[in-house]
Amino acid sequence: MIISGKDLALEVKNDVAERVKQCVAEYGRPPHLVVILVGENPASVSYVAGKGRDAEEVGFKNTTIRKPESISEEELLGLIAELNADESVDGLLVQLPLPKHISEAKVIEAIAKEKDVDGFHPLNVASLWQKLPCLLPCTPKGIIKLLDKAGVQIEGKKAVVIGRSNIVGLPVSKLLLDRNATVTIAHSRTKNLAQVTSEADILVVAIGKPLFVTADMVGEGAAVIDVGVNRHPETGKLCGDVDFEACKEKASVITPVPGGVGPMTRACLMENTLECYLNKMMNK
Repeated sequence: MIISGKDLALEVKNDVAERVKQCVAEYGRPPHLVVILVGENPASVSYVAGKGRDAEEVGFKNTTIRKPESISEEELLGLIAELNADESVDGLLVQLPLPKHISEAKVIEAIAKEKDVDGFHPLNVASLWQKLPCLLPCTPKGIIKLLDKAGVQIEGKKAVVIGRSNIVGLPVSKLLLDRNATVTIAHSRTKNLAQVTSEADILVVAIGKPLFVTADMVGEGAAVIDVGVNRHPETGKLCGDVDFEACKEKASVITPVPGGVGPMTRACLMENTLECYLNKMMNK
């Protein structure tokens, strides 16, 4: 089974759109999402444009603030502080990656926790690991939704996550642990990696290396979630971290690139923005 992230994302967004209509009727305005885009990275520009379309589809007010790559770290942090203080802004994110002269850690920490729709703020991350209420990071949240939609049993299964980032690898490992899977966190240089991955019932790959996972690394009937978005080294077309054509013959379910995890990440961003908005409105 090829898991269509587009189909499930549409279901999620339709649900958000219906809830937004109710919110406007009750509170008098829609949620407001602000995205800061620094520079002209083609992938970032495209991704931010997709977020904007999704926001409009679900009925949000959407604002994209574009800044040149030369913006100083101090100026960017000052802009974030202004948006934190702006009561009309419910959700705020800065598109990553950022230019090398700007600390991504400082930027992530600068965004107010209550507006952190990406779920990257250290306090959100800490709450996740302590099983406290928090916003789940969008991509890990989308991965779990995809597995559930495909009918993949998580409880009692062996899961291997290749990738250790705070954005995908570690939080998705935690969400799988919370669903009572046995989780192994690996990286691209893990010794005997093919043996480790071939024993997995669920394999999540998020390392940013095109076609890294080959058929011999996938066990028969495994569920394969490909988070990577890369350019094919020969054709230049978008591809994942997984050799899709080879691995789909062994996997029971697999996500394509594009059209798999990406649409779900944006759909979960819409959910998180709505959650930030509702938390604000209900606590007034």
